[in-house]
This record gives sequence, structure tokens and C-alpha cells, in this order.
Amino acid sequence: MTLSLSAGRPELGALDVPLLVIALPSGAKVDGPLTALDATLGGALSRTIDRRDFRAGRDESLHLSGAATGPKRVLLLGLGKPTDRSASIRRAGALAARQGAKMGVGELAFYAGTLDAAEVEAAAVGLAAGAWEYTDTKTPPPAEERRAPLATARILADDDASLKSGIATGSAIAEGHGLARTLGMMPGNLCTPDFLAETGRDIARRHGMNVTVLGRAEMEQLGMGSFLSVAQGTPQDPKLIALEYNGGASGAAPVVLVGKGLCFDSGGISIKPAQGMEWMKFDMCGAAGVLGAMEAIGRLGLKVNVVGLVGSTTNMPSGTAVKPGDVVQSMSGKFIEIINTDAEGRLVLADVLAYARRYKPAAVVDAATLTGACVIALGHTATGVMGNNADLVLEVIKAGTRAGEPGWELPMWDDFKELIKSDVADVKNSGGRPAGTITAALFLKEFADEYPWVHLDVAGTAYTESDLGTVPRGPTGVPVGTFVEVVRGRAG
Repeated sequence: MTLSLSAGRPELGALDVPLLVIALPSGAKVDGPLTALDATLGGALSRTIDRRDFRAGRDESLHLSGAATGPKRVLLLGLGKPTDRSASIRRAGALAARQGAKMGVGELAFYAGTLDAAEVEAAAVGLAAGAWEYTDTKTPPPAEERRAPLATARILADDDASLKSGIATGSAIAEGHGLARTLGMMPGNLCTPDFLAETGRDIARRHGMNVTVLGRAEMEQLGMGSFLSVAQGTPQDPKLIALEYNGGASGAAPVVLVGKGLCFDSGGISIKPAQGMEWMKFDMCGAAGVLGAMEAIGRLGLKVNVVGLVGSTTNMPSGTAVKPGDVVQSMSGKFIEIINTDAEGRLVLADVLAYARRYKPAAVVDAATLTGACVIALGHTATGVMGNNADLVLEVIKAGTRAGEPGWELPMWDDFKELIKSDVADVKNSGGRPAGTITAALFLKEFADEYPWVHLDVAGTAYTESDLGTVPRGPTGVPVGTFVEVVRGRAG
């Protein structure tokens, strides 16, 4: 269920709501609209702050019971000493919504002082992220044990124009995040290449986009031997999905967003260990990010041309699966020696990046859960960023920062190319453990040589195996925000 977001005036003392969340920075005082709330609570708010029972440290929380009138419950949330106020408000919104959902309040109001449009947007995105949950494949608990899902959130501020603008844009981005997270959380037997294709068709229908879906036969005609080598071990039909959003000037070069869509990755013949393999349903988070971004872009109505490309299949071992040592020919004509069948995402992306040339793009940004090496290098905090154009790399990193999806550039020095030289082909698909994230990007660079291009390795950021506080175990929504901010930055 999508969270319904609305706006309201900060009349805190008279607010009739099951839960009022107050986000405060360190050192905050009880003044302005908080004065009326304090009076309603019989001075409990000012006493709590004066006694330093609540110091507003980052993520600190304290519950206060409401009075006979006004809000029934008050939750104080700490912002700490924010260096990026929008990011802090986004985080507080997510924590607020998660707490409201656990309490079963159904509705909450959120107040963080004076907000501009960007901060309202951040609050909206955060609230929606915290309220999101995946229950499609769960049996509901008995009626007497059920709690009301968080259905409504009201953002309180004085500036009506900022509220209207921020809620509109925040809601659009939140819909994209929600779609990406839902696709990511779906089991691999439900979220198939066919399902992703139908999702793309649905987005196109609702937002007036053009859509093209290629299957195995069409890809064979185009000579996509690299992509098809991954798909040859599965009976499921692989899909290349292309969504074209024409919001800019006719004929203007588009921004192309590319996503890896491995709906399940067993590793193929180079099979993965059994423990934890169930997490490989998340190997399509790059594709989910593209579809989520196209959903958000369609809702935002941005004045720029955008193409979303998804390469989707499953990587399975079978009697027909590709083998280590095989050589295949990509759509670009280059021959690839397959060293490791578990380095399959780059084989799919090689042909999708070659396919992107037909759009004569202004820029191409791809995202993929590509390498475990990126998790070792950057943990679960930053996305690995690499590319062939320094200006575009910086543009993408700044976009990720605005979206709350930080990225870090890794070097693409020519010396690393020695690791992917092949004795029998133009390039091999794996250079081994050393610099694994970089050599994967250098492999992709071989097929992205006709346009400015950036690669995002989201292996450590697109999903989490532990509860992060702001989001539970599972998909995070990365890289939807980065994609959207790149496109927004180029909109007329």
C-alpha cells in the first residue's frame, strides 16, 4: 500500500492525530508552534528538554503521552547537528514512519520546523520509505493481533508553496522507490523477466512512453551473443526492455539509464555456495532502479528525453549452460572469453550498452549489483562509481549526494586492463580477485566507447542483509534517487 502524503499547518497544540512526530536538532528550544503543544501537554515538552531527558542526538527518540486534547501521542526524534539538513530530515521521516507502522497508528503528522521545498520533498521521501513494507506473500495475522498499517502522513509547515511543491515531487520519487523495492523483494519465481517486461509495459501505458521488448529470437537476430550466453542455461525467455520518455525537445539526445536484471543468479556452472544464495533474487536491483526511475520521471513530467534499458534473464546451471572457457561474440562484434560464469551481469550489460548506441545518447548511466569486491571496498555505505568521462562522473556523484545515495569514484587506470586480457579473445569477463570492481567496469567500458558513460556498482547499497533502522532487511531503493537526480539536473 502506498503512503498517502498531505500538508497541514503547524497548529501543534490542537492537532487531532494518533501520532505527532517532532524532529529536533541538538540544542533546540521550545518556541514557535512548539509553545502551544507544550501548553497542551502541561509543560511536559519543556520539562523534558530542560532536564535533558531528550538531547536530540542523531536518531535519539522519546515518547510522550498526549493530553485529553490534541495529539494522542508525541514522538520526539533527534536530528543531531546536521551538516545536510535535507538528508537528516529524510532520515528522520523514515524513522518516524517505521515507528508509526510498528505502533499501528494508521496516521501521523510530521513537524521539523521551517521547511523549504527541498526539505519537504526529503521528508516525503523518507516517510514513504519508512512506511513501505512487502506483505504480498505473507498470510495476515489473526484479526485480534493486527495493527493498522501506516496509510497517511501529514507534513506540517507554514509555507504553502513549499509544501505543495515538495509533496508533489516527493510523492513521485517515493512511488519510484516503492516500485523498485517491491520488484526487488519479490521472490525470483514471481519476479521473472516476463514480469519485468509487463511492468515496463504498464509504466509506458500510464505515462505515455514508447516501449519495446525483445526476446531471445529478436536478440539472436541482433547478434547479442554475450547477453544470450547467460540465458542459454534457462528455459525462461530473456528480455531486453526499452522505455522511451520524450519529455524534451524533439530529436534532442536522451539520457539513457541501464539496469542489470538478473532475476536470479545461481552463478551458472561456476555455481555459488548454497548458504545465502537466496539473496541472489536481488541481482535485478539495477533493473528495478531503472523501472522505478522511469515511474518517477513519468510522474514528475520532466522536460528531458530519457531512455530506460533493462537486460533481464536468470543465470542457471544446466546441460545447455555456458561453460568456463567458452568464447562468445557480442553485439559490438568483440569476442569474449568466459572465465567465470558467475561474472554474468557484465555479459548482459555488454550487449545492452552496445544497443544503447542507437539512441545517440547525451549520457549513459548504468547500475548493477555487479561485484562482491565493491562490498569489500566500500561496504554498504557508498556506491562504486566509474566512467569514461570525468565531468559525467562528477555529475553523477553530486546527483547521488542530493538523493542521499552517496557514491565514491574508483580509478580506471589502463594498468588494470592487463587483468582482463585474453589469450583467445578480445577480452575476458573476469580478471580474478584483484581490483575486481575496477576490472568489471573496464570490461563494460569496452562496449561503451561511443558516448559519455558512468557505471554504478550498487552491490553493497541496493539491498541490505541487516536492519538499517531507516529500512528493514531487503531492498533499499538505490539507485532510483541517483537516476532521478541525474535526469532532473538536465531537465529544461
